[in-house]
Amino acid sequence: MVTHGIPFLPVVMSIGGRVPPLERVVLGSRRGSGADMTLLVGRHVNKIDKKGRVSVPKAFRASFVDEGFQGVYVYPSIRFQAIEACGEAYFRSLTQRLDDSLAMYSPEQDDLLIAILDNAHAVPFDPEGRVVIPQELLDWAEIKGEARFVGRVNFFQIWQPEAHEEHRHRGLDAARSRNITLPPRRSSPGEGEP
Repeated sequence: MVTHGIPFLPVVMSIGGRVPPLERVVLGSRRGSGADMTLLVGRHVNKIDKKGRVSVPKAFRASFVDEGFQGVYVYPSIRFQAIEACGEAYFRSLTQRLDDSLAMYSPEQDDLLIAILDNAHAVPFDPEGRVVIPQELLDWAEIKGEARFVGRVNFFQIWQPEAHEEHRHRGLDAARSRNITLPPRRSSPGEGEP
């Protein structure tokens, strides 16, 4: 009997019986690409050093190993006072959607292009897995000293830790108060429900 109201998530076992850490659960393909992907989940707080470098969590970096650009693209979130970051494949998909989904030269397309592309930076990993996030983005997110990395499946966000804690609690409270759930998954013939 579940009494706490938090959904049950089954443990994923890897071949050989070891349970992978939550940050490295491998679940199949990246939006139909056929390649295994590492889900970007969890929260990690890392210090920003005097030179402005911060270590991207190893579990997150592992997701980008097979991509051409060895680093991440960072840009301001258009919904939150945070930074969004992703690998090259996701960034290409994002820019393609900006091109395909909105009318060419429309005010909506222009606004999103300005908000994302005009403010995006490609930041390479150094040999220790650190990146230098541009000061303008750190200022936007009010990040000083420490940064919280928060996984969002295919991309991640970088927050000022206390701001994210407030955001996380507001989101959980809102989901509970509105009784938000996912619709049941439709199964194909011969496929069981999860």
